[in-house]
Amino acid sequence: MKPYMLMFRTHRKTLLGNALLGGLAILIAVPLIGMAQEYGPALVKVVDARMQSLSSVILVPGTVISRDDARLSAEVDGRLLEVAEVGTAVKAGDPVAVVEAESLRLLTVELQAEIRRAEARLVFLENEVSRYNTLAKTNLASANQLEQARSEQDVARGDLDVARARLAQNDDQLARTRVLAPFDGVVVERLMQPGERVANGGVVVRLVNQQRLEVVARAPLEYFGFSEVGESLQIQVGPEQLAATIRTVVAVGDENTHQFEIRLDLDGQPFQVGRTVRVSVPSDDSRQVLTVPRDALVLRPEGATVFVIDAQHQAKQVSVSTGLGSGDWIEINGDVSAGERVVTRGNERLQPGQTVEIIDS
Repeated sequence: MKPYMLMFRTHRKTLLGNALLGGLAILIAVPLIGMAQEYGPALVKVVDARMQSLSSVILVPGTVISRDDARLSAEVDGRLLEVAEVGTAVKAGDPVAVVEAESLRLLTVELQAEIRRAEARLVFLENEVSRYNTLAKTNLASANQLEQARSEQDVARGDLDVARARLAQNDDQLARTRVLAPFDGVVVERLMQPGERVANGGVVVRLVNQQRLEVVARAPLEYFGFSEVGESLQIQVGPEQLAATIRTVVAVGDENTHQFEIRLDLDGQPFQVGRTVRVSVPSDDSRQVLTVPRDALVLRPEGATVFVIDAQHQAKQVSVSTGLGSGDWIEINGDVSAGERVVTRGNERLQPGQTVEIIDS
């Protein structure tokens, strides 16, 4: 073999050996780098464990209703000229329907003429009384004539009052030909159409205020004593939960279902009237318990744990059992004290004894 070929093969083996050693070093170094990253300082968010007053609850169905929900009726007979379309938003005092008023306007003209006639007759009789009164002083008119003139004057004054009252009644009927909204709301149902004839008391539209909302729920009478006006209860709407304040508790139970009624304010909440919700109603007296956010729980097949951060910023894993819940908070029992910091973010991959860096608390 030629010398230059031998030198080439030797150099090639050296290069291959160096490459294999370099690759092996990289393979060994990568896990070490990963382990250093995994067990290095972890970025976490923490919240203090705290004592809260909680009680056991039962879930009962509830329905979202409006505190302003009215079926508006016509107050005069006649043909409908206008009826608000479904979906029309109106303010209090706006018309939602108009009834034909031609006959009432003609009656107004007639009554105004009667008033003018009664006023003219009254003026004439007042002058007659004055004239007879002067003649009676000179004995040119008898007392009977004077009394008769005064009587006719009083009758004319009464006729004028009646005519004026009839005109006022007719004006009131004219005003009632416009069905007005008693509150701000939206027309959600149109029960009569323009052109139809409506009778006094006939329902024309349904008006609902979609802002003043509340939840009505019914719970067993045995739990009546645990709910008070002003107390906040949890409402579950699908996956979401929110708090609502008890507006009233109806103290009379239904004799058939043996339930009492709770109404909770939902003012300002974006719900639809008629939506079904679930209400957490207290089923016993409240008690003080230690609670943490639900996000602090690390759930494993062997049980639930939380990570507590000590003064050296190291994570300690503590086994806990859970109890009562209220919204995002839940009762825990374990080696955790009120005021201790528990991890709520970054606890999924946290290791016991690992140093942490708190980014929010």
